[in-house]
Amino acid sequence: MFRLRSIVARTIALHLVAIVATSILMPLALYLMLNRTALDLQNTALREQADEILSYLAMAPDGSLRLNLPEPLAGLYSEAYGRYAFAVLGGDGGVLFSSLSGNRAVADAPPHGGNPVFFTMHRGEATLYGISLPINKAGRDLVVQVSQDLAHRDVLIDDIVADFFTRVGWITAPILFLLLVIDVAIIRRAVRPVIVASNLAERIGPLRTDLRLPELGMPREVQPLVHAVNQALDRLEEGFRSQREFTADAAHELRTPLAILRTQIDMIADRELAQWLRNDVENMSRLVNQLLEMAELETFVIGPDETADLVAVSAEVAAFLAPLALANGKRVAVSGARGPVLVHGNPDMLARAVRNLVENALVHTSPLTTVEIEIDQHGAISVSDRGPGVPSAEREQIFRRFWRRDRRRQGSAGLGLSIVARIAERHGARVSVADRAGGGAVFTLAVPTLFTAPDRQRQELAAAK
Repeated sequence: MFRLRSIVARTIALHLVAIVATSILMPLALYLMLNRTALDLQNTALREQADEILSYLAMAPDGSLRLNLPEPLAGLYSEAYGRYAFAVLGGDGGVLFSSLSGNRAVADAPPHGGNPVFFTMHRGEATLYGISLPINKAGRDLVVQVSQDLAHRDVLIDDIVADFFTRVGWITAPILFLLLVIDVAIIRRAVRPVIVASNLAERIGPLRTDLRLPELGMPREVQPLVHAVNQALDRLEEGFRSQREFTADAAHELRTPLAILRTQIDMIADRELAQWLRNDVENMSRLVNQLLEMAELETFVIGPDETADLVAVSAEVAAFLAPLALANGKRVAVSGARGPVLVHGNPDMLARAVRNLVENALVHTSPLTTVEIEIDQHGAISVSDRGPGVPSAEREQIFRRFWRRDRRRQGSAGLGLSIVARIAERHGARVSVADRAGGGAVFTLAVPTLFTAPDRQRQELAAAK
């Protein structure tokens, strides 16, 4: 069964169903009420007509009944006029007086009992509606019959009853839909605090665990849920803080034993064994340093006025890693933009990200090849190697913590690229990997630039002056 997920949409849909039903039922109910009212008015009019005829019925001195209708009233009931008719019947059903030719009764049979009877009958093409009113006049039981030709019913009542449903229906539907529009505006205003809280909740993540949903102004029905969510976020933030503190404390505590271990390894007489142990200690030291970097990144905040020059950062990294590359028969080169490429960010953190990308490239690139650092003037740094490349299925996984394709290979903990991804996230940047033409991989760190090209040109011209 189809169900709307939005509270607003669900409420509006239910209101729409109610409006459609109301726009049909309300005119129908009003039509029935009006029709009933018109019928009651007609019944009252017929009874008043019967009473009026009785008022002109009198007892003669000889004991017979006489009916002396005024001329206008007699003309109203005349058969020539054809709109109304009356008859006065005796208790035995005989017709005493009648406006119809042949002294006929209006209705075929007189009523039995003392209650008035309303009837509908057809005479030729005419439809008659009338009343048979039993009375007692001067000790005699009589029945007064009055009828009206429905084809000549009061024109105003006829038109109102006939056109009421369509007229009221067209008026009711727009009014109800206008109320729906007003209702939607009211609902949206009522749930606006929930929408604001929902937008704020989208920003809450591992990097922004300090955010909380506003409880002030929240609808009473939602307040317990918002309060529970905020309490859960408090516990989550405490868990993240404990994890960061544990990682940082553990890394700091490991530095001293590693330094002592290096000193003791240098005292071993077996040089080959000492070198093996020294390599293991270096790997452990690298892991400890990376753990400290991860812990530092969790609390790192970029200042609003901090800027970094990607060209200077790349040149510094290349100069730092060039000896390591040459020692392994490889090279590091910098190309691309010559002038400053300024971005909003921290130079040291960006240098760490570029250094990790270059170190990763030096590990995987082939001997006698060059790791190239290319700076784009729009704020992107690309690091290219001539290694085996990265399969498409692994391009998202390589930026996860402790992920390694070959876990048997020593010297890597799988933290370098995750540090790059976290630094990029802190800078609002994006890191990606693609295949390099001719073999290898290209890692690109795209950082939003602080200045556009025209701004940079104006700055350079101003500096030259």
